[in-house]
Amino acid sequence: MLPRGLVRLSQERYFMTGKRKVTRESLEAQFSSLCRNFDDSFKTFLSSNGFAVFPGFCDVHVHFREPGFSYKETVGTGSRAAAHGGYTAVCTMPNLNPVPDSREHLDAVLAPIRASETGVNVLPYGALTVGEAGEIPADLDAMAPDVIAFSDDGRGVQSESMMRSLMEKCASLGMILSAHCEDNSLLHGGYIHDGAYAAAHGHRGICSESEWGPIKRDLRLAKETGCAYHVCHISTRESVALIREAKAAGVNVTCETGPHYLILDDGDLQEDGRFKMNPPLRAREDREALIEGVCDGTIDMIATDHAPHSGEEKSRGLEKSAFGVVGLETAFPALYTHLVKEHVISLEKLVELLAWNPRTRFGIPLDDAYTVWDLEKSAPVDPASFLSLGRATPFEGMVFSGECVLTSRNGKTLYQNKEIINAHTTEERIHG
Repeated sequence: MLPRGLVRLSQERYFMTGKRKVTRESLEAQFSSLCRNFDDSFKTFLSSNGFAVFPGFCDVHVHFREPGFSYKETVGTGSRAAAHGGYTAVCTMPNLNPVPDSREHLDAVLAPIRASETGVNVLPYGALTVGEAGEIPADLDAMAPDVIAFSDDGRGVQSESMMRSLMEKCASLGMILSAHCEDNSLLHGGYIHDGAYAAAHGHRGICSESEWGPIKRDLRLAKETGCAYHVCHISTRESVALIREAKAAGVNVTCETGPHYLILDDGDLQEDGRFKMNPPLRAREDREALIEGVCDGTIDMIATDHAPHSGEEKSRGLEKSAFGVVGLETAFPALYTHLVKEHVISLEKLVELLAWNPRTRFGIPLDDAYTVWDLEKSAPVDPASFLSLGRATPFEGMVFSGECVLTSRNGKTLYQNKEIINAHTTEERIHG
């Protein structure tokens, strides 16, 4: 028998594009073979302790801040945080200094990735426009061989004609365009959701249309251009409805949401910078629509939008703190506790959202990667235990089930919980 946690999922196929092709069947077959070939001592360790084994998780939306902002995070610290959370592949966003908008600037981004020895597969995005300013197209041709996709994450492309041109270019290159959808003309200085909490506490709000308006535009353009279009961190009920309708019409679109949007809403807000992210926590009705979108397949994957900042940058309250929270080390426990244990989705569905779907859409191989979890262990979230340099999480103090025991890729241990391992066996037994 295969170790507990090996899941058999549906054979649903995803839109494929470009030079990379990874199928669900090939991923499942590789993972099955990997588990069958575990040595006997490792199988005994897993079965005797009731640990769960999953394919290495894959996050298509993280910020590792290097180069340019290494005081917030580095490729090394971000990768170690990823492994601690069970992730063996991550896609890093381009809001860096320099922005990877040319071959020269991309090489500066690739240098610390190639120098990293953590073993996590770090795959950078290239920017869509020069400096992510939305005015001049970046050199997509020069960057295409060495980036996972293109995005101006952190900023929305405001011009329809520019977005059309970028979609046409991405389609010609066979690359995914991953969009941060935000209409600047509708922001009005807002920093949390334009809802009940903002009204009651005198905060400036961000309206939902600032997100779903650009999504509506982009879905039309994606249909017209044939571009493989991916929507980042959706947070509103209207976004879910628009994407569901577009999928039914055959548009080549996928989307992600984050764990915090599925578990929290603006009724949970506190006057603390750890509750500030972009897009913001929306209303209860939005959270419920997102959950429905996860259940019916409208939302294809869950990405953390891991966005670390310094303690000082997150200490200024809701109005003045920087946007962004960390998420790599809490994602699986949060989702397992609030979605799986509450019978909202199955464990198989969660693995689909965290491992299979992001890999098939973005063409990211499994690389003999797996992660081992103790699903019975529960503990409150303690940011002091994070391996990320970032500490700001809205989940601080919440009690989640699930603790990572081990993460491995291509035969290399990326993370191990020595306390749990030593309590059950010797290190030699783990590594065979």
